[in-house]
Amino acid sequence: MKEITQLAIIPILVADQDEALRFFTEKLELEKRTDVMYGPDMRWLTVAPRGQKKPEIALAKPDPSLPAIQIPNSRESIGLFSQYVTCVFATDDCLKTYHTLLARGVSFLSPPTKKVHGTEAVFEDPYGNLFALLEPSPEAHSRYRNQNISTAA
Repeated sequence: MKEITQLAIIPILVADQDEALRFFTEKLELEKRTDVMYGPDMRWLTVAPRGQKKPEIALAKPDPSLPAIQIPNSRESIGLFSQYVTCVFATDDCLKTYHTLLARGVSFLSPPTKKVHGTEAVFEDPYGNLFALLEPSPEAHSRYRNQNISTAA
């Protein structure tokens, strides 16, 4: 029996779930998968690229009731906890996707740059969470072609 069977959810901290949902669905064109209210301050909200079953991205507000985790709820402070790339979105054409997302108002920290593993551009959401677009190099692409990877735009 396998203990861990798959990566299912990637939580991303956001200060405003509605604003985050607009960013991920309108700018990145991901689809909303789940939107359930469990109470006045408990909303389970997930998005994912179309056609990709798992993992999903959970747009999560920090829970102030957890005493062990003191995370401020402000827009400026959320990104302080995400100083590294949180997720990598695969694309067949990094430069084209970069220009599409740039035109939609997505803020990039680095333009498409050729690296050993492929062409990569790093962007952020409204809360400072970092993401990458990756067009795998032919060598890297052949290693991952059998995996279910979807594009961000």
